[in-house]
Amino acid sequence: MPAIDWMEPFRYEFFRNAIVASTIIGGLCGLVGVFVVLRRMSYIGHGLSHSIFGGAVASYVMHWNFYLGAGLWGFISAIIINLMARRHRIGADAAIGIVTTASFAFGVALVSRQRSFTRNFEAALFGNVLGVTQQDLVVIGTSAMVVSVAIFFAYKHLVFTIFDPELAQVYGVRTGWIETGFALALAMTVVVSINIVGVTLIAASIVIPATTARLVMHSFGKTLMLSTVLGTLYGFAGMYLSFQFDIASGAAIVLLEAAGFALVFAATFPYRLRQQRTAIP
Repeated sequence: MPAIDWMEPFRYEFFRNAIVASTIIGGLCGLVGVFVVLRRMSYIGHGLSHSIFGGAVASYVMHWNFYLGAGLWGFISAIIINLMARRHRIGADAAIGIVTTASFAFGVALVSRQRSFTRNFEAALFGNVLGVTQQDLVVIGTSAMVVSVAIFFAYKHLVFTIFDPELAQVYGVRTGWIETGFALALAMTVVVSINIVGVTLIAASIVIPATTARLVMHSFGKTLMLSTVLGTLYGFAGMYLSFQFDIASGAAIVLLEAAGFALVFAATFPYRLRQQRTAIP
């Protein structure tokens, strides 16, 4: 039986580009995911990915730059959702449902008229890691840096807004601006992740590392760091496994994340059970 050449994938430029992109995106999703999970906004990641799909299709049809068209569409969708969710008669889930499904339907309508878009349609839904270029790496790296720096400087206000938005307003925190800024950061994360993970799996990459980290960490800061590290490792390992087993990169990354979550959940179950029994008077 011939020995496996573990370094073989790194001989190909497309793989080197892909694994760098997936590693950065994995860490970015893990970082942003903690805020999404703690604010119980898991559905917005899924919704924004579907909303941005409409912008991606429109960009293709109008021959615009993908990041420009999809990014602008995602930012506008995030702002509209945020504004609608602030109104008491329209819940956040309803706002997300209305905006994202309408945008996704618009994208599907355009696809139905542009038959030549079939392959690009599949790439948008499931990722197109083979198409990652040096330009994509620059965009992904810059976006990750912008989001990370923004979270670093707005860290205290973000945490305050997450755990007690009403008290944060009393202390002069502009929660509206903080929420809008985070929505834009989330939209940016989704836009740069589409080529690697695909529209259908982005939400899982945002939610799973953060949820896994939350099972083993009890402080916000440690949860944030662990989630980022896990996302980075999952992105790297998932991309490598996708090459070795010839499966879609997004599927490999998400399946690895799900397996990691299952192991951590099983390992920490006895501890959580003892805690519940202790809490019962």
